[in-house]
Amino acid sequence: MKNFRIQVIVRVLSLSATAALAVLLILTTQSYVAATVLTGAAVTQIVLLIGYVDKTNREVARFLRSVRYADFSQTFSARSWGRSFRDLHDAISDVMDDFREARSESEQQSRFLHTVIQHVGIGLISFRPDGSVGLINNAAKRLLNVRFLKNVAALRSFSPDLVRTMMEMRAGDRAIVKVVNGDEMLELAVYATRFKMGDESFTLVSVQDIQTELEEKEIEAWQKLTRVLTHEIMNSITPIASLAGTVHELVEEGAGRALHEDAVRDIRDGVATIERRSQSLLHFVQAYRSLTRIPRPDLQIFPASELFASISRLFRSEMQESGIELEIRIDPENLTLTADQQMIEQILINLLRNAAQALEGRDDGRIQVSAYIGERSRAVVQVSDNGPGIEKEAMDKIFIPFFSTKKEGSGIGLSLSRQIMRQHGGTISVVSDPGTRTTFRLRF
Repeated sequence: MKNFRIQVIVRVLSLSATAALAVLLILTTQSYVAATVLTGAAVTQIVLLIGYVDKTNREVARFLRSVRYADFSQTFSARSWGRSFRDLHDAISDVMDDFREARSESEQQSRFLHTVIQHVGIGLISFRPDGSVGLINNAAKRLLNVRFLKNVAALRSFSPDLVRTMMEMRAGDRAIVKVVNGDEMLELAVYATRFKMGDESFTLVSVQDIQTELEEKEIEAWQKLTRVLTHEIMNSITPIASLAGTVHELVEEGAGRALHEDAVRDIRDGVATIERRSQSLLHFVQAYRSLTRIPRPDLQIFPASELFASISRLFRSEMQESGIELEIRIDPENLTLTADQQMIEQILINLLRNAAQALEGRDDGRIQVSAYIGERSRAVVQVSDNGPGIEKEAMDKIFIPFFSTKKEGSGIGLSLSRQIMRQHGGTISVVSDPGTRTTFRLRF
């Protein structure tokens, strides 16, 4: 098929010559056998000519189908078929080059967008009205603890509330969903929008855990409040303490001269009481001031067994006297922590003290202190007791400064513990089943 025009001309001339010879034989010699042979040859030439033209059409059709299915590796090899086909070949080649360039740019943009979506820190999920998932990025997989997701309904085991919220959301809706996942408390901010691809509708949802950000804002707000309270209280208490001390000294010096001994004794006792109470208030304020002056932790790698051994020595005799069973568990036994050991020890002392107080008067009191590797390969230290538990109304308040469920509690221990864990880049959370079990978890 070197030159389409020449090939067609040659074949038509050959066909015409064959037909003319057949007619001539019939008219001059009346040789019908030869004429029949020539007629058969003419028919064969017609068939071959039609096949030749069809082959050309098939070549064009093959090329157009490759364009339809975006197979730009195919070429229209008709440049040698003649001038007209050469022009067609050049025009089609230019179109193909433009297609290839446009497709290359589209693929580059698609790869770029895919890379951005997969590496963005916010979880993204797109799904159809029936819940079938079109896209889920790596951040969403990590947050929701899944390797792949075919349908949003599969997240019911993670959180039924999250699934219901996502399926009911409209474009522009926002929602906050609290999720308890194993030993972790998540507070998920969910935002939704909708779009169409062809005839299909999709909902695009972003999911982000804002628990840490909320805790940081809460701590910052309470730190500001504590600074204000400390300043105001100190300005009032310091002069009282100083004046009480001065008056006490004057009364001591002039006790036998101007006043009756009983009166002097009453004054002395009263002023001493004022001084003592003032000093107590000063210590009280100093304790609250410590909330805003937590030192930076000195991070060290140490075995959890060393930390627990220290805690066990501190509380062994106290627990025995109270009839409380103290159980220590570490899994694996060589588990190590990266933290400030003294700070973490202070948190555990506070938690164990609270647990022991909650178990006062119980014959079957038991406290379990354990360390293990959590679901996300993070070290977890856990303190559990079988005390009366924490009421649901108090669960959201126990980490707020000044709040306490105990009559004589300062409400500072758990707040201080949360700030220490934040300094370590970790979290502290609590799960309580009133009357059954209360568990505090430190995640590093």
